[in-house]
Amino acid sequence: MKSIRLLILLFPLAVFAQPNQKPDLVKAAHKALAVVSGQLRMPGLERPVNVLRDRWGVAHIYAQNQHDLFFAQGAVAAQDRLFQMELWKRAGQGRLAEILGPSALPRDVNARALRYRGDMQAEYESYSPDTQAILTAFTDGINSYIASLTAPGGPGLPIEFQLAGFSPDDWHPEDCLNRMAAFSMTGNALNELEHAQALAELGAEKASKLFDFDPAIALDPAPQLDLTGLSPELLKNLVGSDHRIEFPAHSLGGSNNWTISGALTASGKPLLANDPHRVMGLPSLRYMVHLVAPGWNVIGAGEPGLPGVALGHNEHIAWGFTIFGLDQQDLYVEEINPANSLEYKTEDGWKKMEVRRETFLVKGAAAAEVDLKFTRHGPVLWVDDKGDKDDGKRALALRWIGTEPGTAGYLASLALDRVENWDQFESAVARWKVPSENLVYADIAGNIGEHSVGLAPVRDWTGLLPVPGSGNNNWTGFVPTSELPHFFNPKEGFVATANNKMIPEHYPYNVGFEWVPPYRVTRIRSMIESAKHDRRKLTVSDMERLQSDITSLPALEFQRFIRSTTLKDDPALVSFLRWDGVLKSVSADAALYEVWFQQTCHAIGKRFSKEHPERYDNLPPNVIQRILAHPEKYLFGVGDNPVADRDQLLAETLKAAQDELKKLLGPDTLQWKWGNLHTVHFRHPLDRQPDAKDIFDFAPWPRPGDEYTVNATGADGDSWEQASGASYREILDTSDWDQSVAVNTPGQSGQPGSKHYSDLLQLWNAGRCFPLLYSRKAVERETTDRLVLQP
Repeated sequence: MKSIRLLILLFPLAVFAQPNQKPDLVKAAHKALAVVSGQLRMPGLERPVNVLRDRWGVAHIYAQNQHDLFFAQGAVAAQDRLFQMELWKRAGQGRLAEILGPSALPRDVNARALRYRGDMQAEYESYSPDTQAILTAFTDGINSYIASLTAPGGPGLPIEFQLAGFSPDDWHPEDCLNRMAAFSMTGNALNELEHAQALAELGAEKASKLFDFDPAIALDPAPQLDLTGLSPELLKNLVGSDHRIEFPAHSLGGSNNWTISGALTASGKPLLANDPHRVMGLPSLRYMVHLVAPGWNVIGAGEPGLPGVALGHNEHIAWGFTIFGLDQQDLYVEEINPANSLEYKTEDGWKKMEVRRETFLVKGAAAAEVDLKFTRHGPVLWVDDKGDKDDGKRALALRWIGTEPGTAGYLASLALDRVENWDQFESAVARWKVPSENLVYADIAGNIGEHSVGLAPVRDWTGLLPVPGSGNNNWTGFVPTSELPHFFNPKEGFVATANNKMIPEHYPYNVGFEWVPPYRVTRIRSMIESAKHDRRKLTVSDMERLQSDITSLPALEFQRFIRSTTLKDDPALVSFLRWDGVLKSVSADAALYEVWFQQTCHAIGKRFSKEHPERYDNLPPNVIQRILAHPEKYLFGVGDNPVADRDQLLAETLKAAQDELKKLLGPDTLQWKWGNLHTVHFRHPLDRQPDAKDIFDFAPWPRPGDEYTVNATGADGDSWEQASGASYREILDTSDWDQSVAVNTPGQSGQPGSKHYSDLLQLWNAGRCFPLLYSRKAVERETTDRLVLQP
């Protein structure tokens, strides 16, 4: 039960070293590479556009008007990431079954159910006044590039489409309003089901021990509400569009950021650092770009299927984000009429569901006709088919903020991209609704700030459990942006966030109770405070080192705890008890800690439930430490001494960890290195195609850190493989924008065979960045490819 649910991205990753490549596939991949030098005709442009790619693959786009700027951004993004963009689009449209077959149909059904169906004018105007024009130009640019590939005499589609066996189709402005793009970061429907499952099995008091609610609160089930049988498994097909898509062979929401006042920096001007954590994929989730035209000069990163820059800087300000973690979803248990399965109970009697029939094309099968059902709360995502016919059935309906205008992920950055000062920033962040973010700020005038933003429902219940659909559990509005946490030029001289709790004590709104344990933000704050104490002025290089920090506060906490137990004199722990808590990839103590802690989690899970230990065997370190530090008889009840039973459990899990390490890494303890277990393996969605793995994927890389270090490298479940982390990092220097640095992994291009397919991986793995060049002079100096897009 990790505090951040790790999702496996839409695009796991790809190639650095490419052994034993098949010559025909390699040749085809190179033949299909985008033209990035010379001239390219793009009907739909008004004036020529210059695209300068620097030696790290970042495209700097210089246009003469706003229309051409975003038309060119669409075309350039498609040059590098067209296949990724097409999958992203289809995931949001609910059209994956067309290319993947019947297995993708349940996912498609949910995507259609969650599609925005409200006022389109309000939707466009919510992000910025000119959003519709920008999206139209952007998608026209994508379509123009696709047409250039498939025109007679054209180069043809990229190798990914050739292997996958389908072609991209036209883009439309509404495709960028994809609700699935940020769905997985809105929370907390799956958590509600997890809480309900624990409550039904363990009871309220015992279940509450599993969760670190802050503010502290007990689970509060509605009277007579039947929660039995509810579990996260019911919504397994409800996934965001950043979830991995695989093409089988034919037979086919953590982050860190901080902003530091010039009083604490060597330059005397603010520094801002950000490393948003998402799934590791190939291509990278983020795409870097520099957009220059009258009224625009912004550089940074975003998602390739969206216009603008989501995080970065313009001439005046810099900004970055981490997930705030607002509760933006609520589940309702609807009671179905036994006499009419299309009616559900309300306070005023039975009410008929709205039914929308949708047609889904399915590869290799007949088209499917599916009736989507909606109650007044939202789409019906599950119906209990096992219910007693005479007593009626239950259904789960979802109320979430995606039904409100302006809730497509990241598009509010179109307003932020043009902000010039704090007051304008405050106006722009009021447009930011999804995902909820802690937005840090710095400007060239020397100001710093932070505003935690997002559309936050006002509810008079906790939101921790599903509630009766026939009750009066209704949202009564949204928390005003001005009442969400924010800081401007704080006396501490810096603001740092890391998905930790940002709301103050006694906050009047129930916006959330579950936050990431504060290990990362505590470490970040302590490092900055240490520099303040030593009167050491901070630099960009210091920020790079901090982003790559791998000291584990949970490991040091666990180590201190072990010293208080009977295990403190165990000869096998001499090295471990002297260890500095740094999770280096070459560390044997790090490997022992990680495996021992996992075995301890598993053992405690069995104490909670012998029948279903897997439900409770992945608790976060702060919960495990609390359970161990205060052993209670309901868990440690062997004999009359809970402390002795706890110490016996730790001794047993230590032995189990040693046995597991021998099994995984062999009997030679010199090979017990953390990086031999903990690796990152970039996988492409097409790597199951015959011979494709050789040109798309590359061997695993040893990794340091874990989920709770500043350099977060979280694994998923019982796997030791890194599943999430900072694929993109930026450090922005307001004293001289050309001194800013960034990195994106494994590379800017998603096309195998491109020199920018994996050229940044080694840099990223070493915790280093490259210059994020901004001035035209600096860009020209490092330009390697010049392309002119002609009308």
